[in-house]
Amino acid sequence: MQTHNVKRNTKNRKNPAVGRGGKRGKTSGRGTKGQKARAGNKRRPQMRDTIKKLPKRRGHGMNRARTVNSSIVTTAVVNIDLLEKVFPAGSVITPEVLAENKLIRKVSGKFPPIKILARGTLNKNFTFKGCSMSVKAKEIVESVGGKVE
Repeated sequence: MQTHNVKRNTKNRKNPAVGRGGKRGKTSGRGTKGQKARAGNKRRPQMRDTIKKLPKRRGHGMNRARTVNSSIVTTAVVNIDLLEKVFPAGSVITPEVLAENKLIRKVSGKFPPIKILARGTLNKNFTFKGCSMSVKAKEIVESVGGKVE
């Protein structure tokens, strides 16, 4: 084999010049006239201006998904007037009992921290276990004869 018998593995082919006349005539592949046909055509999308004018929610992480900071545990709130309607007098109120009566829901398989608040009136005595209470709710429960453990 000699050097004049050697052939290339790839063809010696160049990409066609676009936008300089030649085989692609008239618009040279740009498809239009005026501003859209010129080099350096970078017009802002109209929707972007609309988005920029909308009010934003301020603060770190406010515009991200709500699941970003999943370490924050929300407390389940139950008011005294709900307990008055649902439970009979003398019953023991725990997170399990509240979940059975659909007053609270489990969060990722666990009971959230529960806080009893003092909205409404209470005429029945209850025993509370595993629930935190507001100061006023505790006073109302103890004045009726209930217990907080």
